[in-house]
Amino acid sequence: MHVIATAGHVDHGKSTLVRLLTGMEPDRWEQERRRGLTIDLGFAWTTLPGGAEVAFVDVPGHERFVPNMLAGVGPVPAVLFVVAADEGWMPQSTEHLEALDALGVRHALLAVTRCDLADPEPARQQALARMATTSVGPVDSVTVSGRTGEGLDRLRAALVRLVGALPPADPDADVRLWVDRSFSIVGAGTVVTGTLTAGTLRGDAELQLASTGAVLRVRGLQTLGRDTPEVRAVARVAVNLRGVEHQAIGRGDALLAPGRWLTTAEVDVALRAADSGEPRELPRELVLHVGSASVAARVRPLGAGSARLRLARPLPLRVGDRALLRDPGRHRIAAGVDVLDVTPPELSRRGAARLRAEELAALTDAPPRAVAEAMVHRRRFATEDELHAMGLPVVGEPVGDGLRVHPGVWRELIGSLRAEIDQWRNDHPLESGMPVEAVRQRLRLPTAGVVERLAGAASLPVVEGRVCSPGSRAVLPEPVEAAVAELTAELRAAPFAAPDAARMAELRLGAKELAAAVRAGRLLKVADGVFLLPDGDGRAAEVLGELPQPFTLSQARQALRTTRRVAVPLLELLDRRGVTERLPDSTRRVRTAPA
Repeated sequence: MHVIATAGHVDHGKSTLVRLLTGMEPDRWEQERRRGLTIDLGFAWTTLPGGAEVAFVDVPGHERFVPNMLAGVGPVPAVLFVVAADEGWMPQSTEHLEALDALGVRHALLAVTRCDLADPEPARQQALARMATTSVGPVDSVTVSGRTGEGLDRLRAALVRLVGALPPADPDADVRLWVDRSFSIVGAGTVVTGTLTAGTLRGDAELQLASTGAVLRVRGLQTLGRDTPEVRAVARVAVNLRGVEHQAIGRGDALLAPGRWLTTAEVDVALRAADSGEPRELPRELVLHVGSASVAARVRPLGAGSARLRLARPLPLRVGDRALLRDPGRHRIAAGVDVLDVTPPELSRRGAARLRAEELAALTDAPPRAVAEAMVHRRRFATEDELHAMGLPVVGEPVGDGLRVHPGVWRELIGSLRAEIDQWRNDHPLESGMPVEAVRQRLRLPTAGVVERLAGAASLPVVEGRVCSPGSRAVLPEPVEAAVAELTAELRAAPFAAPDAARMAELRLGAKELAAAVRAGRLLKVADGVFLLPDGDGRAAEVLGELPQPFTLSQARQALRTTRRVAVPLLELLDRRGVTERLPDSTRRVRTAPA
């Protein structure tokens, strides 16, 4: 299916053309039909020669109903632009064309109607000249008469050419259905309609309501008045929803693929002039029109071609979305906008706006991958889901926990980590390394897993929750060295008489000092509070090997000339290392010499 909006200021001409093409009445309200004035969106459809189905969204032409017009044009990829031969180009035609230009519409067909009342050629030439300077560029044109039917076959043939030139939609894209109508049907409940521009809707699927985040279940689908289990873009679609009242959903809301979109109330945009010249100086308060939404926006200019918009309510936007800013007080299109960043940084420092404008200028018209790389570089880290939700390709190096990092940032972090570890070793000589959590906070890393990945990239071992210097042995401060030397002399005289807590306190050897001595290879930790010389386990094995096998704990204690406080954990250490073996009767035997 193809969807075409009918625009232009001639309401009765547009509606008449749609009526003649489809056999359907696009004006839904009796007041519209009586006055010949389109007030709200109208819908109709038909099958063109060759079998292509096309749906029309008939939009109002009067200046009082421009917001309704923009709600219909916003999501639609092609336009049938109508001008009356007897009236020619009108001021409202200009605003409609500026809106199409601001939205970046590239596919259009010009229909000059009422050619039975006046020579259509002057109006046609004037309209073609105007349209050629906008995003739609040179367009095909036809002249028709709604009264006599002249030119309708030519119009149908031109519509066939128009829809044949439209690019195919992506059926696998994430659904974002901008709602243009919401109502209730007896026996069915809430129904919303909209133009599906990408993706696929399926019956009984779940959709997320953009305004509240509520997840809703699809009860049924219709397109062109037919029930269907599935609708692929591009299409006009009616969605019957479960679990929500129709008053809770209004025009400008959106139904989204759950968990695939982010909503934002602040965006950075590139500005495009509606008249193809330089962007005008913008008022501080404007209205942003995107899809079927119309939201008040506070404008902060950043540079000549960019601005930050603060929206009155969050919208589901992605990088690359096109929208327009309208000045309702002056009844004019202020500018077209291209969304460049949906999670912009704070601008708190002096000169930040100017620097941000320079960054955005480099992103304007840049390929999506370049925009994604710049985004990840600024954020340092981003998840794949975040990049997808922003409408960007996945870039950067994977660093675990689903995170990606810019290669340049990663190289800088490797150097920073090495410097931090060197500084930590100088400031904390008794500690084996810098705690992982301290590294995470100091380098502003997102997770402990990323710290470990970074340490690996920097060739720094992570031992017992600390990032250590590679292959380094602790250098003991002079007071600690003297105390350890005194302890070493005592243990050489009595190898298994491990000093108790009181003696350690006399030597001023606390937990940090003892741990440093163990890391330096000066002591062997047998258990908490039990320390021997580094070869203490080997000496014990030699002594125990001379005993009759097997032996008891008491025999071992006497042979080692020590206490149970030392003998018990020492034997357990030898058991763990496979030097001794504990038998069922709690005796032991020596199995092998220590490594």
